[in-house]
Amino acid sequence: MSRWVADPDEDLFADAGPSARRSSEGHPLDGRLAADDLEIDRTLRPQTLDEYQGQTRVHENLRVLIEAARGRREPLDHVLLSGPPGLGKTTLAGVIANEMGTAMHVTSGPAIARTGDLAALLTNLEPGDVLFIDEIHRLNHSVEEVLYPAMEDFALDIMIGKGPAARSLRLDVARFTLVGATTRTGLLTGPLRDRFGIALRLDYYDPAELADIVRRSAGILGVAIDEGATREIALRSRGTPRLANRLLKRVRDYAEVKAGGRLDAEVAGEALEFFAIDELGLDSMDLAILTALAQTFGGRPVGLGTLADAVGEDASTLEDVYEPYLIQQGLMARTQRGRQAMPRAFEHLGLTLPGM
Repeated sequence: MSRWVADPDEDLFADAGPSARRSSEGHPLDGRLAADDLEIDRTLRPQTLDEYQGQTRVHENLRVLIEAARGRREPLDHVLLSGPPGLGKTTLAGVIANEMGTAMHVTSGPAIARTGDLAALLTNLEPGDVLFIDEIHRLNHSVEEVLYPAMEDFALDIMIGKGPAARSLRLDVARFTLVGATTRTGLLTGPLRDRFGIALRLDYYDPAELADIVRRSAGILGVAIDEGATREIALRSRGTPRLANRLLKRVRDYAEVKAGGRLDAEVAGEALEFFAIDELGLDSMDLAILTALAQTFGGRPVGLGTLADAVGEDASTLEDVYEPYLIQQGLMARTQRGRQAMPRAFEHLGLTLPGM
């Protein structure tokens, strides 16, 4: 089993996007998880490829690549994981470290403010260790420049002094595996993206895969849940394992208080309605976005900034956290003229299409 070494400034749920760091005001499932939930979430994380469910193509590719690297007694090539928030990029990095039998050091792009911060991380790595950098697209340019030779040559080029007296010092670092995670592949610079030997994209999970995850998590938590409730949670989890586990815990809480611990499809449905999660997995902010697009703006295209002002949310949060799922569900579109509600959004909200 590998060691998990966290950076002091690490946010374990950084890949959840900005909405994961909002205050708990508003939607009951918003906000940073409490300390007990953090510990539970760590317990629910798969530790090996055999435990990891879903993402079949990624799973099979990694199994081959890891087995080959272990056979040669070499570190795994650098891995870039991309995809929407909550799909398990941090978890998969931990699985890679466990399968390789090494430690994982966890940090994030914004936390590495200076080149010295990166140098400190790299010089503390042991041979074969995994360095996981979440939100790697947010590395500043100077840090990224220092990272290039570290990834290619396992060496650090550091400038000492200033002006005419400045000189370059090269330090060797242990051969390591960098696992970078990003929700915004397009924001990665070409030179950085090209230095990853393995690039894997995680996609939304289908309901059957999420049902398997809910079933496994319920067993770990000791929750007696029937197939109807499992299916109900899976269908409302937005294709996201993190949300599936979070909903399972909230439905469990509701069942303990309101239903004497009984957790069937009826109780699960009542609990999810109580927490304002509808049949498509949309919460109050999702519905506010669709209502603004369909009703306030009459179905016309609208700019991201204007939409953000209308719903009282940060524009980057809308773009990173909410839009991907709404677009994937065919509820909204991102056009050259702006964001626009699709016919399915009007149908879901019970509104008439303009001009009908």
